[in-house]
Amino acid sequence: MPYVSLGVQGSLTVSATEIHSAMSAMPANRTLMRRAGAVVALGAAGVLAAAGVASAHVTVHPESYAKGATDGVLTFRVPNEEDGASTSKVQVFLPTDHPVLGVLVRPRDGWTPKVTTTKLKTPVKTDDGTITEAVSQITWTGGKIGAGEYEDFDVAFGELPDSTSQLTFKTLQTYSDGKVVRWIEAPSGGEEADDPAPTLKLTEGGGEAAAPAAAKSGDTGGPKVADGTDDTARELGIGGLVVGVLGLAAAAFAIVRGRSPKTDA
Repeated sequence: MPYVSLGVQGSLTVSATEIHSAMSAMPANRTLMRRAGAVVALGAAGVLAAAGVASAHVTVHPESYAKGATDGVLTFRVPNEEDGASTSKVQVFLPTDHPVLGVLVRPRDGWTPKVTTTKLKTPVKTDDGTITEAVSQITWTGGKIGAGEYEDFDVAFGELPDSTSQLTFKTLQTYSDGKVVRWIEAPSGGEEADDPAPTLKLTEGGGEAAAPAAAKSGDTGGPKVADGTDDTARELGIGGLVVGVLGLAAAAFAIVRGRSPKTDA
């Protein structure tokens, strides 16, 4: 078997067969690296896709209260999704078939609220007497929510209904350029709608409601920079990170496997 002597310090001889094997392995290693790079790219794409899908929308916080809860606060979070326009008006419609009683609006700097009441088709009997009217709409105007910002609008209530499992608050968001986004689609079949309405789940169990932290903070200031605290966005972001980690793990496995020596049969 022929050998080749390399002119380096010391003595080193390599067989032609070994040189051929090493040269033959190079394309295979390059193929493995390309495959590994593709897997990593797919993982990164998963992370970016998750971030893109997690589009912000109007939500109500907390996400749930006990049926018949009393003396609590609902916070409607309104993000601005437009780059070239600001939000100038927000309209929240409260259900009247299952009315929210004792509604009070918390002042927000720069915003003027208008509360509309409606006569109930079915009066509600309470310990304090029979209620024949309830708030059906709250409109905030005069303020501004800029691009990349959101605003929290707090609404206190005296009592939530106990005859339903959820409350849907249809919302209209008007921009400075005249565009109106209609957040009015109710959840159906477990799938999230394109323009979902803020929905509050009502669970079994009574007792006095605890006000959410946002309502206790004493903050009545202007709009805030969106910080990605929306639950759906967070879940999608976590899913994307998992995809990315799995992609990196697969890439590392491919590289290690490609470097492992093969044993002749």
